[in-house]
Amino acid sequence: MSNTFSLLSYYFGFTFVQRAVIAGVLISLCAALLGVSLVLKRYSMIGDGLSHVGFGATAIAAALNLADVSLYVSIPIVVVSAFFLLRLSENSKIKGDAAIGIISSGALAIGTVIISFTNGMNTDVCNYLFGSPLTMTRSDVYLSVGLSVVVILLYVLFYNKIFAVTFDENFMKATGLRANLYNTVIAVLTAVTIVLGMKVMGALLISALIIFPAVSSMRLCKSFFSVTISSAIISVVCFLVGLGVSCVYVSPNGYTLPTGATIVIMNIIVFVVFTIIHKIRKMS
Repeated sequence: MSNTFSLLSYYFGFTFVQRAVIAGVLISLCAALLGVSLVLKRYSMIGDGLSHVGFGATAIAAALNLADVSLYVSIPIVVVSAFFLLRLSENSKIKGDAAIGIISSGALAIGTVIISFTNGMNTDVCNYLFGSPLTMTRSDVYLSVGLSVVVILLYVLFYNKIFAVTFDENFMKATGLRANLYNTVIAVLTAVTIVLGMKVMGALLISALIIFPAVSSMRLCKSFFSVTISSAIISVVCFLVGLGVSCVYVSPNGYTLPTGATIVIMNIIVFVVFTIIHKIRKMS
């Protein structure tokens, strides 16, 4: 046990690990807060769709030799895609999951083709798809911290409206409140969080940060506020534990654990534990 703590203190002394911790904690917090509303509105897979758009945007940045500033390229593209996805789902015959499927599969295909013509299918593609938080630059961290703080502040500012549009959108419209505006706020904040989270989790795993903490919390908590707080705590703890385990563990063959996948596994463990506790509560 003492050796483990010594290793953790050793690894967390490195600047690149500290960058990953700072950015990852804030991004995990943002994803958890937004995830509660998205799961309750049955729109949780928007994270998966937008992350694929982010992958396509990152591929475009790489093709234009803008890989070092890929976040600045990806964020506006994914925000516009989130707005378009919301309008497409609301105003056409292509609803919810179908709209997400069309956009996500199309963006992923375009991104893969662009990368195959530029860098080829190399290690960078694995970083795009599965994340690599330990490779975040100082610029990435500054941007992630700044935008994460903005997302959290806007969420707190519009908390009551987000609560209302989550549970009874029709009543909100009937009372004259602009439900579409607050749906757009949720979509835009989610888009920003997804792009930032891709550096940590990758395009294929980022939706786990949105879904797992929320559904785990809903097993034991009843009110919207308690689910939100519990989800935020679970998300941050799972990120820190997953990052720590991936840093410390080395297999007998010398292999290490991928950070993003380890974080998701921590979330799965929490979900299973919470589900068992929920079952025991129902039996008693």
